[in-house]
Amino acid sequence: MKKVFTILIAALLIIGCDIIQRIGGAYQLSQSEYRYNSLSNIQIAGMNLGNASNISVSNLASIATILAGGSTRQTIPFSMTLNMDVTNPNNTIAFLDALDYSILINEMEFVEGKMDVPIRIDPGQTSLVSIPISVDLKSLMNRYSQERVTNEMSAFLGITPKETSVTVKLWPKLTVGNTLIKVPAAIPVVFNFGGKQ
Repeated sequence: MKKVFTILIAALLIIGCDIIQRIGGAYQLSQSEYRYNSLSNIQIAGMNLGNASNISVSNLASIATILAGGSTRQTIPFSMTLNMDVTNPNNTIAFLDALDYSILINEMEFVEGKMDVPIRIDPGQTSLVSIPISVDLKSLMNRYSQERVTNEMSAFLGITPKETSVTVKLWPKLTVGNTLIKVPAAIPVVFNFGGKQ
């Protein structure tokens, strides 16, 4: 009986240490530094725009036309990848198993999603973290208004000179046993960019 009890205590200690290590990794990620890197793989209504820095004037005109004609469309699919540089200034590894996210553009709730790809950043290192985003702009127009969504997206993609504030909220998820557990407190990241200088 003592042997079984000793084995049980040892197993609980190992599991407990693993959980503490995972929580520590998520905490280190919350203490990391986040910087906007780029927007890539931008697509709207089936039109491939590439990277935000390379959108042509003719594409900007096409985007404006798509947004302006939003009332006549059933859907306006929009997708992109938000790339962030994440630097771990800590002395231990920052990591998570997956994450949930939400993105606001000038306080307009833009998209919620999840990414089931582990992230690991060694001490003192910077890694590129890419978040794939997909949303139907038509559903946003129905929720807010065509005018607001058109204005925010026009600024976000650089069609108009208005600066854009993008708030990204990240909820790390850790594997405990065989279950992904979502950390209750979000990591807030704010970028200010967009428009024409």
